[in-house]
Amino acid sequence: MNLPQEFADSMKELLGAVEYEAYLNSAGQDRVHGLRVNTSKITVDEFLKLTPFSLKPIPWVENGFFYEDSQSVTKHPHYHAGLYYVQEPSAMIPADRLPVTEGDCVLDLCAAPGGKATELGAKLRGTGVLVANDISNSRAKGLLKNLELFGIPDILVTSETPQKLLPYFREFFDKILIDAPCSGEGMFRKDPAMIKSWLEHGPEYYAEIQKEILLTAADLLKPGGLLLYSTCTFSALEDECSIASLLRERPDFEVIPMKGYEGFGKGIPGAADGNKQLENCVRIWPHKMAGEGHFAALLKKNGKFSSAWEAAKQKKKKQVLPKECQEFFDQYLKMDLTGRTITVYDNRVYAIPEALGNIRGLRFLRTGLYLGEIKKKRFEPSQALAMSLKREQAKYSISFSSSDERAVKYLKGETIELEDDEANGLKGWILVCVDGYPLGFAKAAGGSLKNKYYPGWRIQ
Repeated sequence: MNLPQEFADSMKELLGAVEYEAYLNSAGQDRVHGLRVNTSKITVDEFLKLTPFSLKPIPWVENGFFYEDSQSVTKHPHYHAGLYYVQEPSAMIPADRLPVTEGDCVLDLCAAPGGKATELGAKLRGTGVLVANDISNSRAKGLLKNLELFGIPDILVTSETPQKLLPYFREFFDKILIDAPCSGEGMFRKDPAMIKSWLEHGPEYYAEIQKEILLTAADLLKPGGLLLYSTCTFSALEDECSIASLLRERPDFEVIPMKGYEGFGKGIPGAADGNKQLENCVRIWPHKMAGEGHFAALLKKNGKFSSAWEAAKQKKKKQVLPKECQEFFDQYLKMDLTGRTITVYDNRVYAIPEALGNIRGLRFLRTGLYLGEIKKKRFEPSQALAMSLKREQAKYSISFSSSDERAVKYLKGETIELEDDEANGLKGWILVCVDGYPLGFAKAAGGSLKNKYYPGWRIQ
């Protein structure tokens, strides 16, 4: 790999001669591949019994696994059922080490394409609220799809600058994750094109952006809340120096230890202002772990902790659905929408977490769970609703084995023919599953299933 001389010199200074040679050797090795199990849909043990793939545990996260590149994991029906997310193994660390608990209000500030946001949402298990933001509207669209594929119901997907969120969410969030835009030095092996990008915009360019994002996030976090800052770069200017700057500007913050692993390196106090707290930061080196480069720091905002969700829990009440929507739920689903506000916009029905409050003026792609659309006095359920369900919540369902070619035909949008014994008792809207896990809706008629899989998700 042809590394820029300035980068090579900085790495020699960080690592020393011996470790630098080990780093260079790792840069010539093949990258590794990983997937992360969606534990809001399936347990790790259940997944391992079900999956046909040959997997090896990633030792630093409980629900992560290495897989061989020759295995087509993104073409399997389980992937389209949202049972796992394909993610670089070291990139699994930040969301894993931010201790999200049920009922939290969580912000992923730089969230696209959703690798970390999907894990944060899975930890919430259908409670609290996840705000996932990305300044790029086009990237935010991919983020929304991944969150809906994972079946995460209580979301707000925004496309704003961090500063634009402040009037709506000042000191609102219990937990915040910032996977900051960076120079990407840790991704040189995975994506050599990052070297060209580094030459155009190096650490100095990104460091200023990161400091501004951190200060804004500090004001979005509640007293007592936790913030995890991560990058995929080795540059101390973007890593320890960014954290040191926050500690100077916001003395109510402190860097706290996070769950370790034998391959983790410590932060480097001398790279910033010598603050010993920086040793609690984590550096991930590709010559010490089977993954790419990462940096992570877990910070606490000191002050009295009070969950942002507590006030909303006190005012939970049953919401009234539009008549057409209620008739659909009565006939086909068993689903509790208590604690959510039902909103209808342009005949589309949404169930919005009550904790969100007024967000008028924000640019968002989705608020809450999109239930479906009212069309000519009838209700058509959404793909997002299907993915948020468990099979037992549907009054009528059918499940195909992942080895049944009809599972793939369904994902292609084709009409599905049923055997006589399969069609018996099925009527109207059907939840179509693979190995018991939802893929989407269909309508049963005359021994076949009229495909209602979302056209934008269909495979070729």
